[in-house]
Amino acid sequence: MITPEQLTLVADAVRADAAIASLRARFPDLHFTECSEDDVSPRYRAALETDGHALYYISGATGHCLEVTNDAALATGILVAAKADEA
Repeated sequence: MITPEQLTLVADAVRADAAIASLRARFPDLHFTECSEDDVSPRYRAALETDGHALYYISGATGHCLEVTNDAALATGILVAAKADEA
């Protein structure tokens, strides 16, 4: 489970340095992965957004395939999705 407080701390860290290695070092109990926001199915909603990234809950980091989820209670990590440029 990821609490709202943890999600806020992760979002603050993403704003400062979105590098996955940095996030993994700072939050060793959470799993992190990254992609482009374009790669995320529209059936999932971002748990939180920053200016440059959308954060989604993921589950299955205990050895199973990763899966995006809308349920914070099932979440074991965060998908950091870079927002596409709107040029």
